[in-house]
Amino acid sequence: MLFSALLFGLISSLHCIGMCGPIAMMLPVSRDNATKKAIQILLYHLGRLTTYASLGFLFGLLGKGLYLAGFQQQISILVGLLMVTMAIIPEKVFANYNFSRPVYRLISKVKTNLGSQFKRKSPDALFTIGLLNGLLPCGLVYAALFGAIAMQDVGFSIMYMLLFGIGTIPLMSAVVYVSNFLSIPFRNKFQRIIPFVTVLVGILFVMRGMGLNIAYISPSNMHLFIQTAANCY
Repeated sequence: MLFSALLFGLISSLHCIGMCGPIAMMLPVSRDNATKKAIQILLYHLGRLTTYASLGFLFGLLGKGLYLAGFQQQISILVGLLMVTMAIIPEKVFANYNFSRPVYRLISKVKTNLGSQFKRKSPDALFTIGLLNGLLPCGLVYAALFGAIAMQDVGFSIMYMLLFGIGTIPLMSAVVYVSNFLSIPFRNKFQRIIPFVTVLVGILFVMRGMGLNIAYISPSNMHLFIQTAANCY
């Protein structure tokens, strides 16, 4: 399942360069020192990964609580179905509903702080831009968080989000160097792959929750649930 996070991140990055690409292209990085520029880009990505790992920790705690309560299989199935639903329903349908309304003020503050950081060129500014970038609303990040909840261990939830973030690094780094390296028509063709990958990952989570006793994909019930009685030998 962790491998699916990396794959999901790689494919999702085609969407990321459309949504967050402008942020990456506006980074206050060095234009005449390649080494310094690479380090600055790395700091930006470390900021994003820190946010993703923190979110993985928080949602992992939620998933851990459900695991201890014996609901892990049901949650895994529900998460998979939610991923499939998100992939099937057109994005414009979701756009009609403001799911971010309860946290609108928080998001507004994030955007304001993000804008102020672009005026600075210090290392901490680049790291902070990455931190704030990771907090911006994104349907694919939400889908990854569903996956983090379905993990039965907080450490795995953190790793799931880290791998998702790592998967987005190659293309997000490339846009900093060559802003037009992918034409819009070419990018749109690849974005069509995203729903299929999301459905595939969702099906994997459904299979995992069904406990079909398939190694690495759908472990049996005893591997997903805690023991109901202690061994006192």
